[in-house]
Amino acid sequence: MSETLQTTDAAASDADLLAQTAIAVRAAGSALRERFGEVVRYQSREELMHALAANDDTALDILRPRLTRLRPDAGWVENELDGGALPPGEWWVVDPAEGNVNHLHTLPEWAVTATLVRDNQPVLTAVHLPLTGETYTALTGAGAHLDGRPLHVSQSADLGLSIVATSQARPDEDEQVVRRVGSSITAMLFDALVVRTAVPATLHLTNVAAGRIDAFWQFAGARADLLPGALLVTEAGGQISDAEGRPWTPQSESLLAAAPGIHAQAVATLSR
Repeated sequence: MSETLQTTDAAASDADLLAQTAIAVRAAGSALRERFGEVVRYQSREELMHALAANDDTALDILRPRLTRLRPDAGWVENELDGGALPPGEWWVVDPAEGNVNHLHTLPEWAVTATLVRDNQPVLTAVHLPLTGETYTALTGAGAHLDGRPLHVSQSADLGLSIVATSQARPDEDEQVVRRVGSSITAMLFDALVVRTAVPATLHLTNVAAGRIDAFWQFAGARADLLPGALLVTEAGGQISDAEGRPWTPQSESLLAAAPGIHAQAVATLSR
């Protein structure tokens, strides 16, 4: 079999795999939607963690067996908060309830994500928003799509006319990271048209891929909340780097995803 034919067969296989992955995240999203509707009360960190885990387990009970059947030899990232590089081979990087705290508070910004990583490169991803019914997908070399429609980043060329976004640091984040987040927001307030700050990161990145906002940046972060959006933005024609403009990897200490026309301007602002 020729190398070209092998490559074509692999691409077709990944495309079929993406279609099945999208079905899996939709099924998990439906289960989470059934749990959505009343604010979940908690009085302690322990009660909060219990409520978050209940949502995670609901989605994982659907995602884990389905994705394992699709790729039996792929590893599974147990903790969606983990960062850094993965061992060689294929891994499922899943966030069963991205924006879980929002779900508990009956806010609409939450999703289910599943990304297949091959030798530390995201190959395919599916991001489902149960409240809108939207499903974002991306496959390396085949573009990014929203419910089958191609996505393209914005054509903005002026940061001063751009909407940008970031997400806040976690409650237990290192103080230096928290202060860096704050100073970056201040810098962007001077240079950008509008600055949006909210969680989760993935939904900001889907908006960059769809051309609704022009740039997103984050310091620190986990694989599960950056890899899906990074692939979506890249396949939609966006530019990915760290906040200093260097190539981004899961080991990087920051992420910047932007329309190509304002990427350099955003780097300059974040580097002040």
